[in-house]
Amino acid sequence: MAEIQSALIGIGLVLAAVFAPMMFFPGSTGVIYRQFSVTVIASMLLSVVVALVLSPVLCASLLRPVEKGHEAAETGFKLLRPFFTWFDHAFFRARDTYTRGVAGILGRKLRFVAVFVLIVAGMVFFYWRMPTGYLPDEDQGMLLAMIQLPVGSTIEQTQAVMDQTQSYLLTQEKDAIESVGAITGVSFAGRGQNMGMMFIKMKDWDLRKRADLKAPAVAGRAIRALSGIRGAFVLAFPPPAVIELGTATGFDLMLQDRGGLGHEKLTEIEYQLLGMAAADPRLARVRPNGMADVPQYKVDIDWEKAGALGVPVSSVQSYVSTAFGSAYIGNFVQGGRVKHVYAQADAPYRMLPGDLDRLQVRNRQGGLVPLSAVASGRWVSGSPRLERYNSFPAMNIQGEPAAGRSAGEAMAAMEELMAKLPQGVGYEWTGLSYQQRMSESQAGLLYAFSVLVIFLVLAALYESWTFPISVMLALPLGVIGGVLASTLRGMPNDVYFQIGLLTVLGLTTKNAILIVQFATLHMKEGMGLIEATVEGAKLRLRPIIMTSMAFGFGVLPLAIASGAGAGAMKAIGTSVLGGMLTATFLAIFFIPLFFVLVVKVFGKKQPGPGAVPEGHPERPAEA
Repeated sequence: MAEIQSALIGIGLVLAAVFAPMMFFPGSTGVIYRQFSVTVIASMLLSVVVALVLSPVLCASLLRPVEKGHEAAETGFKLLRPFFTWFDHAFFRARDTYTRGVAGILGRKLRFVAVFVLIVAGMVFFYWRMPTGYLPDEDQGMLLAMIQLPVGSTIEQTQAVMDQTQSYLLTQEKDAIESVGAITGVSFAGRGQNMGMMFIKMKDWDLRKRADLKAPAVAGRAIRALSGIRGAFVLAFPPPAVIELGTATGFDLMLQDRGGLGHEKLTEIEYQLLGMAAADPRLARVRPNGMADVPQYKVDIDWEKAGALGVPVSSVQSYVSTAFGSAYIGNFVQGGRVKHVYAQADAPYRMLPGDLDRLQVRNRQGGLVPLSAVASGRWVSGSPRLERYNSFPAMNIQGEPAAGRSAGEAMAAMEELMAKLPQGVGYEWTGLSYQQRMSESQAGLLYAFSVLVIFLVLAALYESWTFPISVMLALPLGVIGGVLASTLRGMPNDVYFQIGLLTVLGLTTKNAILIVQFATLHMKEGMGLIEATVEGAKLRLRPIIMTSMAFGFGVLPLAIASGAGAGAMKAIGTSVLGGMLTATFLAIFFIPLFFVLVVKVFGKKQPGPGAVPEGHPERPAEA
């Protein structure tokens, strides 16, 4: 414990410091970060307390003393003694090989510094080439479907398409789908007789282990099969990873009229953008999330005639609204229940534009004035759903990345297309797309602040500004593994990848601290720099391999997860497992090199760790 307790405290503080900055990030990304940071910091600090207090007590109580130089075959279960003996001999041979390798690296410093520079360059190259995303798409056990018919379609026509869609889902996809709930007359795009949507509940994940029964596969087949319905647009899609942030997976863009172009011009530009997006191989299913312009009957009030006849304009507006749209009047109680009262013209008298001529408006004198005397009507074409986003007239466009592409690549493609549009229009991301842009802008600050905190903690641990540099240089050796593992599995640089990468930074630091700590202890005992470094690496090889294997096997189930939440678990597990491998099998060779180089470069400028400065009361006076 005298040898290891300072390293334990340092490792615990560093791992806690890595995750501490995550607690203070804002937005929905900060909510996700905060859950991980609080959990990891609390468990890490508690584990350090256990290691310092309870583990020594357990060792003293449970372990049996053995003679020096004993063999594994002399202890333990008899059936396992051959395995223990073989393992010890194999490990000792591997340790001797490792020690010779470290000594060889220390004899060829410049050559392996060049190798390290190449590793760092490769890490930067592969990191910048990673596709970006916000959260991985999850099979949440449900799908959504949106049905839209041409303008003017009746609710009976819409219901027929809904029935046809529901029949396909419950028969052709019966192995994956349990039930379907349908609503006619409303969807995410708006309300109308030509609109409809469905909530599709899928069977339990244990009953859908085949790849063709996963939610994205079922949605893709449904889109292809239902695209043959004439005069209807049917789209099936999984819900977004965070239900409250958007209505579908993929990207969510608001096309804005910033130059006062008008609704007609903005609609024309929207069609232009959709045409370019349809021809881009990086995009799929790009669509307007809104309603097309419909014929509308506009009532124009003649203010001069209304004033001459004593009819208030507000009375005309409220009367037409009540007769054709209904108005709330009051309540009454029947059978112990409160019921609402609404006023509205009877159906036969509000079906045609000519029915407006039947209406009579009361003037200020109490007389009745025909509506046709103060108002006239005309047919126009306009949008039934006018939207504004951040004070500008806007239209919502949604879409998905093509197969093999990420959401970040799809967003970059849309930004390229937006640059080709006429002046006067702009765009803003919303929903998950906005959160993704926020997380991308915060990632660099998160990494930089975490590395800074690691450096400060190590500086306090070693009481030096130079020795922590040897530990910090090892960080890219862990990052390269996480980047390569996620790249090979086609995973994007998203929020969970960033969390995994921060974990790798802490674990890489842990391996470096173990070697550097014991090298400095041997230097205090009078060993030379090279000898102390090699001996420290030799003594710490076994605990480094042991803890790395334990952690690696611990996250392996995450990397191969399936079922609910598999996307997030795979993202974290893959980055941490890959980083753990390189942080172990690369860093154990390079950390001794970094330590030797730092001591040789800065050793004369500052006292070594544990050295007592001149004038200190504990330093003996010179003879």
